[in-house]
Amino acid sequence: MKLLVVATALGPLGSGRGGGVELTLAGLVAGLLQRGHQLTVLAAADSVLPVACAEASLWTCSGTPQPSVQHQDRAAPITLPADALLGRFWRRVLAEAPAAGFDAVLNLGYDWLPFWLTATAPLPIFHLVSMGSVTEAMDAVIADVAAWDQRRLAFHTASQAADFALPQPPVLVGNGFDLAAYQFCPQPDPLLGWVGRVAPEKGLEDAAAVAARCGLPLAVWGLVEDPLYAAAVEASVPAGTLQWKGFLPTHRLQAQLGRCRALLNTPKWNEAYGNVVVEAMACGVPVLAYRRGGPGELVQPGLNGLLVAPDDVDGLAEAVMRVDAIPREQCRRWVEAHASRAVLAARIETWLQRGLQA
Repeated sequence: MKLLVVATALGPLGSGRGGGVELTLAGLVAGLLQRGHQLTVLAAADSVLPVACAEASLWTCSGTPQPSVQHQDRAAPITLPADALLGRFWRRVLAEAPAAGFDAVLNLGYDWLPFWLTATAPLPIFHLVSMGSVTEAMDAVIADVAAWDQRRLAFHTASQAADFALPQPPVLVGNGFDLAAYQFCPQPDPLLGWVGRVAPEKGLEDAAAVAARCGLPLAVWGLVEDPLYAAAVEASVPAGTLQWKGFLPTHRLQAQLGRCRALLNTPKWNEAYGNVVVEAMACGVPVLAYRRGGPGELVQPGLNGLLVAPDDVDGLAEAVMRVDAIPREQCRRWVEAHASRAVLAARIETWLQRGLQA
C-alpha cells in the first residue's frame, strides 16, 4: 500500500510536544516500511523522522500548533487558532493526496477536523485514536465516524475504546516498539522512575509522595508542560526527592530508565495505552500503576508489575516494598511477545486492508 501518515498538530516530531503519539508514529512507520509498504509522513515544520523511518518521505507544513484538547473542559467548543497548523495539514491532504496516488490516509492526531472530514474526503481516511474520552465534541464526532463506517477506527486498548459509543466491537492494535533500542538492565539502582509530560493530569504529585515515603529518589523524565505545577510538586516533598532529567530521545532515556527499581505510573485520567509502561518493561523495569485505562491492561500483576486502586498512594508505596520479587527478565519477555513494532505493523496492515474492502 501507499500510505500518508498524518502526525499530531501539537508540534514538530522530535520535540516531545506530541507525547506518546510521536513514539507510536515511529513504531508503525518503521514496521510498515519493513513489510514493504510505501510511506509518507505529514508533520509540522522542523520535524525529524527517526533513523528507522528514513525510507519514508516527509511532507511538512508551518503554522500555529493546535491547542491540546487534553487541557480543555468537556463542553469546550472546537477552535482553530489563526494560521492553524491543523488546517494547513488537512488542506494539503485534500489538495495533494488524491493526485499523489495514496491508497489511504492514516491520521494519528486527536483532533475534530480530520474525523469530521472522513465521510466526504476524496480518499479513505483511517484514524488510530490516541486518547480516551476528553470532550463532548470529540466523543460525538468519533461516534459519527463509527456509525458511518467503524472500520475507519482503531484503538490501542479495550479500556480506551469503551469510552466511546461504538456499534460494533472495536479494532484493537496495541502499540509497537523497536526493541533493539531498549537494553535490558538486570541490576537496578535504589531509584524510582516516572516518565511523561509534566502536567496535572499525569499525577506526578502521587509518584513524588510515594518516593518520599519510601525514602528513595524519583527520576522524572519528560517535557515540563506546566512549570507552576512542576514547582508545586517539588515543593511538596523533601529537597532532593525529585531528580529532573528533562525530555530525552529514546536511546538516552532507556539507558537511564533501565537503572530504576520500578516505574511509577500515576495518571489521573484514562490513558489510552501507556507507552512509557512498555518502554520501562523493555528495559526490565517492573511497573507499579493505578488500575486505570491502558496501563491497567498492560500490567500483569506479579508478571511485569503490580496494580493498585486508582489514586491509592498508600497502595503504591506498599507495592514498592514488594516489587523486587518480580524477575526483571519477565518484563522484557512480555514486551517481546506483545508490543514489538512488527506485531503493531501486522495489526495495522490487517486493519487497513479490511477497511479498504468494499
